[in-house]
Amino acid sequence: MNRRTLLALPAAALLPATAAAQPAWPTAPIRAIVPFAPGSATDTVGRLLGEGMRATLGQPVVVENRAGANGLIGAEAVARATPDGNTLLVGTNSTNAAARALFRQVPFDMENGFAPISTIATVPLLVAVKADSPYRTLADLITAARARPEGITYATASSSQQVAAAALAAQANVRMLGVPYRSSPLAVQDMLAGRVDMFIADQAVILPQAQAGSLRILAVTSAQRSAAVPDVPTVREAGSLPEYEVIAWFTLFAPAGTAPDRIALLNRAVQAALATEEMRSRLAGALGMTVRGSTPEQAAAFVRAETTKWTNAIRQAGIEPQ
Repeated sequence: MNRRTLLALPAAALLPATAAAQPAWPTAPIRAIVPFAPGSATDTVGRLLGEGMRATLGQPVVVENRAGANGLIGAEAVARATPDGNTLLVGTNSTNAAARALFRQVPFDMENGFAPISTIATVPLLVAVKADSPYRTLADLITAARARPEGITYATASSSQQVAAAALAAQANVRMLGVPYRSSPLAVQDMLAGRVDMFIADQAVILPQAQAGSLRILAVTSAQRSAAVPDVPTVREAGSLPEYEVIAWFTLFAPAGTAPDRIALLNRAVQAALATEEMRSRLAGALGMTVRGSTPEQAAAFVRAETTKWTNAIRQAGIEPQ
């Protein structure tokens, strides 16, 4: 090739192959692993967020449910995934704040195995019983538990539910019997069948059944009443437990080591999704959640603080690691 030919070629043709323009990421659908069953609050949040992120990413975010072991199975899959941003975790306080205090063996590094992208939302839990339960108030239930140690049963399908119930029992100075379930929908089924007395779970799980007249809500676990059920008292009010507060939350994570530019793009996609009126309406209005977007740095600080908070709550409730 002579000098005249070289001068006639476009500049891009003179670049080495490795410097050629690369296609913009992402080039394929992104997988968001939800570590709980379909129908759970985490599943609902993950699917809504995935739909909203597509506009920014130009690719669909496909939810994959990997339930089991209080969320540890799904979280482990993400922690071990290639850190390319193509596999994400819709994480919660169960998987990313409470796990280390609840389990002797956690199959991933809870604090260093993930790169936080953004917080998504927070939500109080609801204390519920069957609609025809003899316990018409939380005070009724606590009185019954005091009279019959371990005679009152409660369902748990996640770490947050377990801690919420155990903390209530500990602060009320009663003993209740926990019954573990693989998923929240299964726990609701058994409570409707009269096999367990109480279930403390997310509003997305409890509220539809309460609105249908199948469940009765006794209290909300936040320090203030929930806008979704403004007439329902807090546990602090209904149970005369002034120190009680349990809040669940959802945060999007990538595997540790994911490139900062991809974390930044994913964060922009989350913020854009959370800013839409439809998303805010569905999370806040229908599910009683508080929308909470953040920077990756703010998300990391939030998770660190929540890890300390949940660890202390678990110890104070006297929950022994399994």
